[in-house]
Amino acid sequence: MRILDRYIIKSVLSLFVTCLLVFLFLYVIIDLFSNLEDMLKQQLNFQILLQYYMSYLPIIFVQVTPIAILLATLYTFGKLNRDNEIIAMRASGLSILQITRTVIIFGFLTSIFIFWVNDRFVPQALGTNQRIREEMENADKRNKNKQAETIYNLSMYGSKNRLFFVSKFIPPQNTMEGITILENDEHQNITKKIVANKGVFQDGFWKFYQVITYTFNDSLQTEEEPQYFEEEIMPIPETPHEFMTQRERPDLMTIAQLDDYIWKLSKSGATTVIRNLKVDLYQRFSAPFTSIVIIFLGIPFALKMRKRATGLSSLGLSMIMGFLFYVLNAVSIAFGKAGILIPLLSASLPQILAFIFSLYFIYTLP
Repeated sequence: MRILDRYIIKSVLSLFVTCLLVFLFLYVIIDLFSNLEDMLKQQLNFQILLQYYMSYLPIIFVQVTPIAILLATLYTFGKLNRDNEIIAMRASGLSILQITRTVIIFGFLTSIFIFWVNDRFVPQALGTNQRIREEMENADKRNKNKQAETIYNLSMYGSKNRLFFVSKFIPPQNTMEGITILENDEHQNITKKIVANKGVFQDGFWKFYQVITYTFNDSLQTEEEPQYFEEEIMPIPETPHEFMTQRERPDLMTIAQLDDYIWKLSKSGATTVIRNLKVDLYQRFSAPFTSIVIIFLGIPFALKMRKRATGLSSLGLSMIMGFLFYVLNAVSIAFGKAGILIPLLSASLPQILAFIFSLYFIYTLP
């Protein structure tokens, strides 16, 4: 590695680590004061609190790394530019790519690491964090909130290899609406599909209304005419409480689990839910590479800094660019889940646009 590369990467790494530690400290302090009353009421021991905040580490790392690496890039190259070191490098015959290649490689390796952490540790950390947070809440208050909520697009695996999809679940009334049930064999081939307009849990049984039952053979063709019943008692052992506690949450799944879940759910015909899950799946692949894209985006702005207050300028620019990027990301995801954009484009559009604009700005540099 050249002396120049070591000089640049040392500055970027030190600032990057400093930003991560600062963000982590602020995150923990804010959460601690927000939940201090509940912690004192529950008299949680130190081990549980340590586990709670340790579960935050991979979550915070994935969330703040792009901003930290953007701030480190802006400050490092902004300072080099302010001190006329960039001019000296360019005068010696180095191109922008040669000057910044070490940081670009660092961003790429960081993106790969984020991808691994996001898939391997974040789902488990989210589950642990949620479980401990629920323990810190008041039980009566928690039960009251759970009973009052209405759950949309609920899905879960049940007994006898059943897959449930419910458009609307109202716990206080023990009522489900827009019900689709798929029964599969041991090879996950669909054998029966049950569609109902409404289901009510009464006296320990589920009563479905406007029920249509389809039976399939080994070729996934209907064996006979669909059966229709205005009312039918369904032999489903799952209670409303089990639907509340065992529902599938995509954010708690790994990429492999989410992909398998989408494949199984694809047989239900629940196109809206499948589209939303595909957006979430593709975002698992595209989001980690925000770090490398945002480095490309920050380089041309850093090389145009001329102000003395490089630190404040880089901080302001990183906040503005980060805000705009995440607004674009939120809009793109919303368009994807609304069906305006295809899932793959919806998940990757912010990164693609940011990369194109960054290349344009770099090309226009003198």
